[in-house]
Amino acid sequence: MNNRTAIVGYAQSPIQRHADQPFGALAITTAKAAIADAGLQPADIDGFVTSTLFPTAGSHPIVDGVSTVSADWMARHLGEKVQPRYVAGFQGIGQIPGSVALAVNALIAGAADYVVMHRALHNPRGTYHANPMREAAGPQQWTVPHGYFGPLSMIALPTTEYMHRYGATRADLAKVAVEARKNGARIPHSYWYGKPLVENDYERAEPLSDPICRYDCDIPVDGVAAFVFTTAERARDLPNRPVYVSGYATSPPPPHRLPQHWPLDDIMAGAALTVRRLGIPPREIDLPQVYDGFSPFVWFWLEALGLCPPGEAHRFVADGGIDSDTALPALSGGGALGNGRMHGIPQMLECYLQLSGRAGDRQRQNVSSAVACASSPHYGGAVAYSS
Repeated sequence: MNNRTAIVGYAQSPIQRHADQPFGALAITTAKAAIADAGLQPADIDGFVTSTLFPTAGSHPIVDGVSTVSADWMARHLGEKVQPRYVAGFQGIGQIPGSVALAVNALIAGAADYVVMHRALHNPRGTYHANPMREAAGPQQWTVPHGYFGPLSMIALPTTEYMHRYGATRADLAKVAVEARKNGARIPHSYWYGKPLVENDYERAEPLSDPICRYDCDIPVDGVAAFVFTTAERARDLPNRPVYVSGYATSPPPPHRLPQHWPLDDIMAGAALTVRRLGIPPREIDLPQVYDGFSPFVWFWLEALGLCPPGEAHRFVADGGIDSDTALPALSGGGALGNGRMHGIPQMLECYLQLSGRAGDRQRQNVSSAVACASSPHYGGAVAYSS
């Protein structure tokens, strides 16, 4: 599959706390914009893929076209002339890499000629992680009554392990959040456009689940992104410079633990396998876009990709190692902390924009390979791109 398929167009909606139009309408508008950007018409699209995971530990209704947008819903509502041949939704580990894999495999197999991949993230009104539980049964009886519930506790534990093992501090985490917000503040569609973060604000923020504070977490948003994929041969006839998919990897199933228990050793062991599956040596990556739904993920991915030695990522970052203006551009697209909870889309979009030469004032020189990471390295995956 190496370089046999390509992204040929994209669109990204404004990222808002709450969209100013119905969520399904926002998804359709964004998909149509991506199709037009690729020089195509909706009737040309015969493949649709996405992942519909709604990343909340709270209790919110899941309604297709309202709080999520499935590939089937998109295919049915894009237009009367659309006649899809391939419609699929990814449900496994690694939402964005898995969706890319569906698009790539469909094109290589000849199941579709032009595939729209979209991701729609919704922020429901009210408390995002409101927990309606009144009793804890099964394995959760051993964790929930003691306050170990939800994603904050899930990431706080391995972060504490990392800090104790390697001497990292919250001041080191602040460097991650500040760098992500600096870059997101430069991007017009970002929720944080024009709103960089200063370290003093981070330091004043109380931990929500020690040592994780609000600035270590991406903010829930309404936003939709869409990409158009086709074969390398068809891509040559379209207006934009193609960005080829060079490889992808999804993470292995993690070891069975108590609910949401992610020991640091499990994370890094799974990370090693994920990166081996990707098969791209770090020295060949011009633009690594690491995932940052929680700021500690940046440490884990930097070490997983071999961009710094084990236990050294916090020092690497603190010393300016990922300053996008002077050093490794690991968060140059702002990531999730700098854009909003778009679930790996900022990483994918930055790879596309830079490799296609469409990043505008942020365009980097001599970029021909990139990797977009997603979720935790033991519970996500990565996609490699080339120009």
